[in-house]
Amino acid sequence: MKRTLRYGAAALGATVALSGGAQAATVCFAFQDLETEFWVAGHQAITTTLQEQGHTVIERNANEDANRQLEQVRDCIAQGVDGIIIIPQDGESAVTIVGEAQDNDVPIAVFNRPPSDLSAGIIVVADNETIAEQAVDFLVEKALAEAPEGEMLQPLIVVGDLGDPNAVGRKDGFYNAIEKHADRFETPIEVASEWDAATALANLEAAVTATPEIDLVFTSSDFLFPTIRSVFEPRGMWMPRGEDGHVVMGGLDGDATACQLIKDGYVDATGVQDLYFEAEAALNAILAAIDEGEYAPNEVIEDPGFALNADNIGEREMDMWGCVLLSEGFLNK
Repeated sequence: MKRTLRYGAAALGATVALSGGAQAATVCFAFQDLETEFWVAGHQAITTTLQEQGHTVIERNANEDANRQLEQVRDCIAQGVDGIIIIPQDGESAVTIVGEAQDNDVPIAVFNRPPSDLSAGIIVVADNETIAEQAVDFLVEKALAEAPEGEMLQPLIVVGDLGDPNAVGRKDGFYNAIEKHADRFETPIEVASEWDAATALANLEAAVTATPEIDLVFTSSDFLFPTIRSVFEPRGMWMPRGEDGHVVMGGLDGDATACQLIKDGYVDATGVQDLYFEAEAALNAILAAIDEGEYAPNEVIEDPGFALNADNIGEREMDMWGCVLLSEGFLNK
């Protein structure tokens, strides 16, 4: 089913229908950082929509410090905000922050990074395991099609911060796909990133130096493709599809860089989080709770996502938020 919210923050802000009387509200938007394109686009969509609808937004950036984020949320509560939207640092701290808000009669929505306990708060989350599995299924299909019959292939996964439930789901989805063809794959190499490019760089350099023959790569976040390129390119492993040296490669998020790299042939697939659906769902849910005076709303809203790949990009390109940003000249700004 096609949605109307497909063309960036401006379109989102123009078409979100607020619940009830849609009274002007003060919303605290507390986020852990804006390191990736996904978080930047999500931040833009949420803040732009709220402001265009006449709401006041108090922004707080915790710079990846869970304790600082808790204090920032407490400060927002002390200021008497009507509601909170949070991108937490990790699943455990999210539980504490949701409890803090609800104990003080402030409705809270968790955007994209779920708490480890899903029983409290409005939780908008992608089905990371299924999305990752769909993307890696495509990579496996391509890798097996290109390999000599019976040859064992070496997969590698760049793992996210396993304190983040999103990273756990993506890792599980990767293994689900690989294990369907366990007779054709060596034990996967795991490269820890902790969602940090410098950490990923050091660990990937070490892994590829130790095992230079890599046949399939999955990064748990698209933002690490430039890091992978910096390691692979000097070794002749950063080649487009159809050329010697091409490593079958994919990721997850659906950012503009991944869209361009699929078009250019360096990346074969990415799992797509439907950012605009998630932003719309979080906004509608928190504003409805504020309007209705519901201080402790509890609801899980799941984004099923999909995989964009080299075969379906012609049909589904503009369903991916990163391709929308790319069409708007994001990578040239």
